[in-house]
Amino acid sequence: MTKITGKPPATQDSRPYTQDSPSSRLERFELGDSDSFTKTITEADIVLFAGITGDTNPLHIDAEYARTTQFGKRVAHGMLTASLISTVIGTRLPGTGAIYAGQTLRFVAPVFIGDTITATATLEGYDRERGKLTLATVCFNQDGKEVVTGEAVVFYRPNRERPEEMVEIPSSR
Repeated sequence: MTKITGKPPATQDSRPYTQDSPSSRLERFELGDSDSFTKTITEADIVLFAGITGDTNPLHIDAEYARTTQFGKRVAHGMLTASLISTVIGTRLPGTGAIYAGQTLRFVAPVFIGDTITATATLEGYDRERGKLTLATVCFNQDGKEVVTGEAVVFYRPNRERPEEMVEIPSSR
């Protein structure tokens, strides 16, 4: 896996969602291509994520309890932070039509309310015949510190017009 290092972009990513032609995007893929999504984590994000997932660990939702932990304050759910990677894959690289098939994750530092997280995916492998992309993934906080690292496998065949012609995801059995 390629290690992504360095600081993320200094400014909030404010680009609007755009609907590129998927087949034209396919022709532009090159190893090393990278894209990012940036979001500031709010208390509302944490509360809503706890409600959706049922993960009501007091480390995430109880400030008094969190003060007694090694972190000293509430910590965002690791999977909330990692879900920003899905935003990059589904809307940026490769974008519309991506089938997220797998992801490894390593949570290397806590994320707190008010942290601005930049999720980045970088193309490190592409099997055009199978429509399989391998992406190095990383999330940085506003200080440029890595908080989540990993690798994603994505299937992408944007030239298929009908769902029944989409790429089949190999069984893990």
